[in-house]
Amino acid sequence: MSQRTSPAPMGGVAVALTLLTCALWGGNPTAASFTLETLPPIAIAGIRFAMATVVMFFWCVVARDPILLHRRQVLPVLIAGLLLFVQIATFNLGVWLSNASHTSMLLNTFVFWVLLLEHFFTRADRITAPKLVGMLIAAAGVSVLLLSRNEGIDLEHESRRQLLGDLILLFSAVMLAFKFIYVKHAVKTVPPGTLIFWHDVVGVVLFAVVSLGWEQVSWSDFTTVTWLGLLYQGLLVAGLCFGLQAVLLRKHSATQIAIFSFSTPLFGVAAAVLLLDEPATWQLGVAAVSVAAGITLVNWRWSVRSEGDSPSDEQTVT
Repeated sequence: MSQRTSPAPMGGVAVALTLLTCALWGGNPTAASFTLETLPPIAIAGIRFAMATVVMFFWCVVARDPILLHRRQVLPVLIAGLLLFVQIATFNLGVWLSNASHTSMLLNTFVFWVLLLEHFFTRADRITAPKLVGMLIAAAGVSVLLLSRNEGIDLEHESRRQLLGDLILLFSAVMLAFKFIYVKHAVKTVPPGTLIFWHDVVGVVLFAVVSLGWEQVSWSDFTTVTWLGLLYQGLLVAGLCFGLQAVLLRKHSATQIAIFSFSTPLFGVAAAVLLLDEPATWQLGVAAVSVAAGITLVNWRWSVRSEGDSPSDEQTVT
């Protein structure tokens, strides 16, 4: 997606639509938790991105992005699809082992991993003093979350399970950062809509192979709540959010939009506490505020960026 040299100021409608996408992304871990109550993690990913593939097909038709690939575009699509598979598989597994509120914060640390990768490898962005402060604040909040374990012998197994899930979620955040960096490179060869469509296709094939080989799925397990959770993840998050952000990026810069991403973990924690009755501990509150503050400091336009890039340049669907 190209960024305009003179972005329009964001009015009330643009701000509302941006916050809507943040809220929908924030609610994704909660929707995943509902589906994980009845279906295995990899099967959920396959069904979800099968829906997203249909959405992206019609998106390509409307946007007039080509469906067919040239020979030189096949490898970038395969790599992007593999990264999608690893990132989403670990995301679902992490949610299953941990919980939605932890997921909302840990996954959104991908913003900091992107900054690290761009500073040390691609040189597309640099770590400045304010950004470093933001990363340290977020790291402190995440540390509080990881070190806060349930007490008691009876809860020892559950605590270890949650810690494992949290660590897997951090790995998923790192993979999301790698995917973000790679997609920014790949769109130079493959149009954005075409790339997202085909990397969804590759992901669905990998999810199907792994799920059919290692998981058991029964149609009797599909409840109304399961279908609602899948539709939320597959259509609202992977479909509507992509469309809304594409529309917003046509008029506004990625930096203008990215500054609102601080709200995503806050929406996520609120959804988990309200809809899943997850405990609202002080450690959770500290971690949520710390990650949100860190994201704000990292995304704030302290100086003119060399390429105008930010984590909002690409749809970070999870």
